[in-house]
Formats: sequence, structure tokens, C-alpha cells
Amino acid sequence: MQTFLITGGAGFIGTNLINTLINDVRIICVDNFNNYYAPEIKENNIKKFINNKNFELYREDICNAEAIEKIVKTTKPDCIINLAARAGVRDISSPYLYIETNITGTVNLLETAKKYNIKKFITASSSSVYGNLNGEKFNEEMKTNRPVSIYAATKTAQENLCYVYSYLFGLNIICLRFFTVYGPCQRPDMAIHKFTKCISEGNPVELYGNGETARDYTYVDDIVQGIIKCIDYETNFEVFNLGSDKVVKLKDLVAVISKKMNKKAEINYLPLPKTDVFYTASDISKAKKLLGYKPETEIEQGIEYFVKWFENERNY
Repeated sequence: MQTFLITGGAGFIGTNLINTLINDVRIICVDNFNNYYAPEIKENNIKKFINNKNFELYREDICNAEAIEKIVKTTKPDCIINLAARAGVRDISSPYLYIETNITGTVNLLETAKKYNIKKFITASSSSVYGNLNGEKFNEEMKTNRPVSIYAATKTAQENLCYVYSYLFGLNIICLRFFTVYGPCQRPDMAIHKFTKCISEGNPVELYGNGETARDYTYVDDIVQGIIKCIDYETNFEVFNLGSDKVVKLKDLVAVISKKMNKKAEINYLPLPKTDVFYTASDISKAKKLLGYKPETEIEQGIEYFVKWFENERNY
């Protein structure tokens, strides 16, 4: 049985990934349960795994190099999947938190992978690395030297560090640029979750900009499918977009949520923060060709799944 070390494993994407893999592989889940949002949410995410013989939990921070090395030395993973991150594009007051987790934490993992000869390393990057492009699909060959948030800048740095470790030390590394992931267990600070909660409670939905900003929203099952397809893909270094291949305007997204909840949404428009991009659109032709990646969940279906989870299963 293969062993996968998944950092950020108690978070949104990590939980869904573990849920898919748990019956077939040994999972080493590393998460520090920080207070970026209520730690109880992560506790709830993983409670169904706790007694599974294939699941081991380590409450550690990837910024603690000594702890990470001890975990890797003890558990001997075949693959590291790094989903741990300081997330959120709007916070510009805490640069060191982003640098510590997204850069220093990643280097700790890379150093450990190098030392213990772990050849496969998959890490979560972000569509935010593309910055403020508009009117065209983003492909992996585009320059990523104009980020508009501290988060995006650290993700760009993370990708560059991964390339260097692959080039110098022969690690097999894949960076995955996720495009606005949503679905069950989504973080409460993310747009779809916030909008759904506001509509449910009869509160105004706050939209930044005029509602014309647009995103490539990707259902979490499709992201999980993409991650799993990378596990057996042999390469020295590669970057892949994982998106839905569709773009939805913000005002249309709210309309879909409102329709699925059968409740009218009241909207308050607010100025667009400088950290927000106007538009994201994934060119996923590379992932389709090389990985066989194929997103299957359209936005209407995905929102229906999310609303059902929000109304019937969510406990926070």
C-alpha cells in the first residue's frame, strides 16, 4: 500500500482528497488547525477518518522543519501532496504569515523530500499567479511576474522554488494552479459559501465591483480528480492549470445560488479591492492532453450539490 503525506489535509480540498483516497492508500494527514477560520470546522472535516486504519493525523505546522522531518522519517511517504497554505488574497497587513507558510513551509517540505529521497511532490498553486489579465484564457506559458496580492506573490515564489529543487536535486514536482475551487466543506470565507449563508439568513450579499467580474469556478471533485491523475504522471517539473474551462460572472453566480435556494438575493455593491483580479479563465488543454483531466461538473449542478450540503449536512 502506498503512503501519501497530505499537508493541509484537514482543510477543504484536503478533506475531499482524503475521502477519495482513504480506502486504497495510507494517508498521513498534517495540519496545524490554525485560527484563520474556526478550528472546529477542520475537526469536523476529519472526524470520519479518525478511526480508519489507513489514516494517521499529525497536528503540526509545515513551518516547523524539525517536526516535518521527523514525520517524514517516521512514516516514509511515497508522495507528498502539499495543500497547506496561508490563503486569502485580500489581507495585505500580514505579509510574514504568507511568506512563512507558503514559502518557508514549502522549502521545509522540499528539503525533507530531498533528504529522504521522495521523488514525487505535488503542490497547490493558484490562478492568482496570473495577475490582472483580461479577455483571454490563461495558459501555463504566460508570464506570472505581475501578481496583485501578497498571496499571489508567494505562490509564484513557491512555483519558482519547486522548479529549482527539481532542476538541482531531481525531484519529480508538479505545481497545480487551482481556479476558484468550491464544493462541500468549502471555507466559510470563500465567496460561494458567504453568498449562500447570506441568502439563507436573509442578509444582503456583498459584491465587490459591479457584478461583471468573472471567475472560472471549479467543483472540488474535479480538482481531486486532477490531483490524483498527477500521482502517476512522470516528469521532472510541470505546471498544470486545473479549472472548469468555463467563466461565470459574479452577478450570474449569485443568480444561480438564489435559484437553487429558491430565495431572492438582496445585493449591496462595494468597491473592488486592489487585490482582486477582474477575471480568471483556465486553458486546461495541457492538463487534458497530458493528464487526461476532464472536469465534469457544470456550475448549476455544482451549486446544487453545494446548497444541498449547506442546508442538510453543514454543522457550522
